[in-house]
Amino acid sequence: MSLPPEQASLWDLTAASGPLDRRFLLDEAVRVPLAALADGTTLAGQREALRGACVVLRLETQLATALALLELDGVARRIVLCTPDLSPAHLRHAIGVTAATAVVSGQPMPEVADLGVSVIVGSGAAVIPETTPRAAGVATEWALFTSGTTGPPKLALHDLKTLAGAIVGSAKPAGDAVWSTYYDIRRYGGLQILLRALIGGGSMVLSGAHEEVSAFLARAGAAGVTFISGTPTHWRRATLSPATAAIAPPNVRLSGEVADQAILDKLRATYPGARICHAFASTEAGVAFEVDDGLAGFPASWIGQARGGVELRVEDDTLRIRSPRTASRYLGDETGPLMAADGFVDTKDLVELRGDRYHFAGRRDGVINVGGLKVHPEEVEAIVNRHPRVKMSLVKAKRSPIIGAIVVADVVLAANEESGEGGKRLEAEIIAACRDALPWYKVPASVKVVSSLAVSAAGKLIRARG
Repeated sequence: MSLPPEQASLWDLTAASGPLDRRFLLDEAVRVPLAALADGTTLAGQREALRGACVVLRLETQLATALALLELDGVARRIVLCTPDLSPAHLRHAIGVTAATAVVSGQPMPEVADLGVSVIVGSGAAVIPETTPRAAGVATEWALFTSGTTGPPKLALHDLKTLAGAIVGSAKPAGDAVWSTYYDIRRYGGLQILLRALIGGGSMVLSGAHEEVSAFLARAGAAGVTFISGTPTHWRRATLSPATAAIAPPNVRLSGEVADQAILDKLRATYPGARICHAFASTEAGVAFEVDDGLAGFPASWIGQARGGVELRVEDDTLRIRSPRTASRYLGDETGPLMAADGFVDTKDLVELRGDRYHFAGRRDGVINVGGLKVHPEEVEAIVNRHPRVKMSLVKAKRSPIIGAIVVADVVLAANEESGEGGKRLEAEIIAACRDALPWYKVPASVKVVSSLAVSAAGKLIRARG
């Protein structure tokens, strides 16, 4: 399947990729056959009124958002995809920097009445008949919020061609594919899975914002999920639940964080028949590559090659990407350039060459300084997570009056641990494993068992950044 840059909308590609009457979008409460949208709408008869407009999607559910995207790509001039946790102040900021003229919401929004935008109160996930025929023809820009920022979040500008660059032209899965993800589709990682489902001829099971892992996996299993994705943190939390047996997906995907060998091995043991891959992508650079050989990191031979139009290089120890899938620019004059003059995007993700493979060492802004020596928390966590009783860990800095900072670790175990000698033995075992694998300054000075670790709305461990 090719992607004509001006003519093909998301709906066009979806309708062309497989019979609509066998495909669906499903959340906790509603199942919507894609065929219902062929002559239906969720936009209260206002789809044509939004032609050529800059539209902010501020909808309460993933399902309502997915349906609105199917209607508005090729109709709106620009779609601004709000994340579910976007604050009112950041919403107002986004309306300004994107030159929005309309907001599509599930309810009236008096808080933006003074900004001069019209508010379209849609019908959510309820599809009602639409008498006006579908007509695309508008080249739609997609403004997506980036993650990991402080203050007003940045907005990166894409179009369907850059967003679907890793999807269009790829082999179509055999049979009726059912995709699912722990991600929210209003973030880049989740949106990629939604697009893979729609453009690839499949269906999609959406996760609930406050849904228990066991309930989500039960729904996904009942729907016959064949592809499922999440961050390594999502998967570590999922493997704590016996509900992982509710699904038997042929394809498992990780992205968004460093995928260490421990979680890859755990997923291989949990789903022995699955293709398990970890992908690298960012909102700015798009999807760069997938690794499916069962090993952490990626082959060093990929550096300097053009694979699928994507070029990789390492400069100042960070991964740089040049790709036709890269966003065109940031919106807002205060954000600075998205890419260098030569087209490469600095991901700010640190990599280290070990043998014939590059391994991700963490974020450049997450380094712990131990007496002038650099420690990447993710590198230490990869060792801690190998312990058979550790399900997930968070390595962080603790202030030291002598050397500035020392390394400490919090760990979550598969079962509740009694305090006392059992905990001390565990701490000694983890520290000994770290001493065997790491230089002295990277070894945790202490290990504490905790009941849980803080996780962001995007499904990533929350880290204090320097």
